[in-house]
Amino acid sequence: MKIGKYLIGMLALLLFLSVSTFAQEQEKLEKKVWQAQVDSLTIVKASLAKEDSALQVDVDNLKAKNIQSYDDCMKELYSSVGATQADVDNFRTAVNELDGKISRKEGPKADRQKDLDALKANKISALPEFFDKVHNQMQAALDSWVESSKEVSYTVVKGDCLWKIAKKDQFYGNGRAWPVIYKANRDQIKNPNLIYPKQIFKIPSLTEEEKAKYSKVKHNYKPAPVK
Repeated sequence: MKIGKYLIGMLALLLFLSVSTFAQEQEKLEKKVWQAQVDSLTIVKASLAKEDSALQVDVDNLKAKNIQSYDDCMKELYSSVGATQADVDNFRTAVNELDGKISRKEGPKADRQKDLDALKANKISALPEFFDKVHNQMQAALDSWVESSKEVSYTVVKGDCLWKIAKKDQFYGNGRAWPVIYKANRDQIKNPNLIYPKQIFKIPSLTEEEKAKYSKVKHNYKPAPVK
């Protein structure tokens, strides 16, 4: 019995010593890892401090050169083309407006070309902000703009009326624009309510003003209430 207790005591002691030794070794390992991290961060800190010092030298050198501010540089640039900030702002607005008209194909195309030529003739168009857009991009957009024929012909068939012709998708898509056809063919149409098969009418393109006018009429139209 005494021997058994003795053995148990020895085992407990050995277990305690093993745990203690393991804990000590673990603590040493953690200290090594911690010290390695500290050493690494110290090196990084020294490197950053060196870079900061070099950057400060560059800043001091730049200050010594008395470099112009951004606003002063832009004023000098605008002055080189005989313009002020306000002139450039107005030119930018004109460019954006014309660019929108070209993108939407608001004709006639010839008028848009005249507008673009006027912008090109302005010295402000030589500024880096505008040069490529005005002299290249917008001109390319105009060149690729295929303008539809201003006027086509249509042969009247049985059952037609000016309203039905104007409503055709190939023309206006809006029957309320029939007066345009009537005015263009007054030499053939005596009464807008009377047209005849085989008559050949000219169908002119709508101007932007006419498109807006008849679109508004169509939008505001309300049918009479059924009694």
